Amino acid sequence: MREIKTEEIIKAVKNLCIEANYSTTTDLKDRIKKAFEEEQSDIGKEVLSVIIKNQEMAKKEKMPVCQDTGIAVVFAEIGQDLHITGGIFSEAVNEGVRQGYTEGYLRKSVISDPVFKRLNTNDNTPAIIHTDIVPGNKLSLTVMPKGSGAENMSEVRMLRASDGLKEIKNFVLEKVRGSGGRPCPPIIVGVGVGGNLERCAILSKKALLRETGKPNKDPNWAQLEKELLKDINRLGIGPMGLGGTITALSVHIMIEPCHIASLPVAVNIQCHANRHKTIIL
Repeated sequence: MREIKTEEIIKAVKNLCIEANYSTTTDLKDRIKKAFEEEQSDIGKEVLSVIIKNQEMAKKEKMPVCQDTGIAVVFAEIGQDLHITGGIFSEAVNEGVRQGYTEGYLRKSVISDPVFKRLNTNDNTPAIIHTDIVPGNKLSLTVMPKGSGAENMSEVRMLRASDGLKEIKNFVLEKVRGSGGRPCPPIIVGVGVGGNLERCAILSKKALLRETGKPNKDPNWAQLEKELLKDINRLGIGPMGLGGTITALSVHIMIEPCHIASLPVAVNIQCHANRHKTIIL
């Protein structure tokens, strides 16, 4: 059985936190450049040009793309033939976040109690950790810094089993319309369908990790993504909510089986930065 030390995990998570906040993925950059070409509003074009320059400057100057460096969401796929030594996995992940947010001079926004003692933990921990056990002996780590501007616009809704596609579309459009410029458009819209209450929320967040604009493998869901993106961009919200033809860059849907009497749907909105980085150890 292959072994991996927690020291390696700490180092990897630390670097991912910094890299994800400093530089955006190539597919996202390409999609924003395409959006600039497609945008018909002058002010929308101006906003998109500023976003492009901001991305370039952040990478060059080694500074955050956005001042809200988010709560650290970590997706881990642990091979069942892998043995982690030297400590507890979750503690290693949190130590990596602690070091990354400190050494990378990233804003620390996590509080210890949501209501009664809203005191900053001062190191952006604990992270939100999602773990899957998969075949093999490798460890895949993805760090997604998720800011609250977009996260606050997200929602889970338990639709009736008979509601079908029409209500799914209505729900997504309702959330985007009501969000306006608050999630810093152009946005990526993650949609989770199926599972149950908590599972569809995780699906909607994992959907944001897909290559920007890459269609769903299932042609039926790919068509729904295409229709939703078209309808969203007809809303006229535009870049940063200042009006325009590009409100969203992409709609990504993930599905899973669900109970026959349920239709769980989650919408997780992401800002134009859509920060995430992955490493396989």
